[in-house]
Amino acid sequence: MKPARTPRAERSSGRLLLLDVAGGTVEDRRPAELPELLQAGDLLVVNDAATLPASLRGSAGASDEAIELRLLGREPDGSWRAVAFGAGDWTTPTERRPAPPLLRAGARLRLGALSGQIEEVLELSPRLWRVRFDAQGAAFWSALYRSGRPVQYSYLARPLELWDVQTAYAARPWAVEAPSAGHPLAAALLLALRQRGVQLASITHAAGLSATGDAVLDAALPLDERSFVPEQTVAAIARARAAGRRVLAVGTSVVRALEGRALAGGGELRPGEATTSLLLGPGYRRQIVDGLLTGMHDPSESHYALLQAFAPRALLDRAHAQAAAWGYLGHEFGDACLILAPGVAAGGSER
Repeated sequence: MKPARTPRAERSSGRLLLLDVAGGTVEDRRPAELPELLQAGDLLVVNDAATLPASLRGSAGASDEAIELRLLGREPDGSWRAVAFGAGDWTTPTERRPAPPLLRAGARLRLGALSGQIEEVLELSPRLWRVRFDAQGAAFWSALYRSGRPVQYSYLARPLELWDVQTAYAARPWAVEAPSAGHPLAAALLLALRQRGVQLASITHAAGLSATGDAVLDAALPLDERSFVPEQTVAAIARARAAGRRVLAVGTSVVRALEGRALAGGGELRPGEATTSLLLGPGYRRQIVDGLLTGMHDPSESHYALLQAFAPRALLDRAHAQAAAWGYLGHEFGDACLILAPGVAAGGSER
């Protein structure tokens, strides 16, 4: 499937693949049709994480070797996990990027208005570092937004601006790559959904990197990610399930946040902040989410395994082949897919 090479001028103007798991059907629709495809009382849960300018270029070590540092996630102690690349930028395919210099803990980093040091080279990969920046608080955030750029990949036609990667409802700056499943949900479409009677709720999930160029590290993605589930969202989900209404996630990050929290709570969804390492896949018994609005994922991507918690592989493969034949576009600015799976009843059994 070809990638979309630029953001859409009209965010809801793409295509929508409707996958009805119970009926085994695949339809070619449009995002603007979502209000008629959903039902009054359905609960749509979005990830309101704003996307950080998480790509930082500069130099490292005593010899000032060129690097690019891509932030991966903030740690509770204020340090950051990050993936390092050698010289170059997004115009080179990730898998062809050179590795960074082999550095040890204590090596200094100079990244535009930011400076810091490597506190730890993590065991999973010599490219995976835990970094502490010298600036903290407001000074750090100001320097990050002056120095960073959005993470992007070589299939794109132009450098991205920060506003290209934000959703219409972006709030707290937690994501290092865009929670892009929500891109088609422009303000006018959200209003139409509300007028239809579809309920909206949000969580905040720190969506991580989708590729690093390191085969071992890529195989481990997604790594642990933090999320915050508000009390009002827990209450909205409880009301929807009590009324027999569907809970639909906008993006795989929402699925991971909600299902990870429910699994940790023994089936009970509790509010608050937590970190999840949950990897959903074939045979996973969903406890919260009945359906998923997502992008077009390639079978080689880690997200494709998560989709198999909603639909069998054979049906997903048939849908993917049909979408490719219809000319659907992939990746973060591509077309969308709505998967409606058999629902989840109280206690985690399917209804």
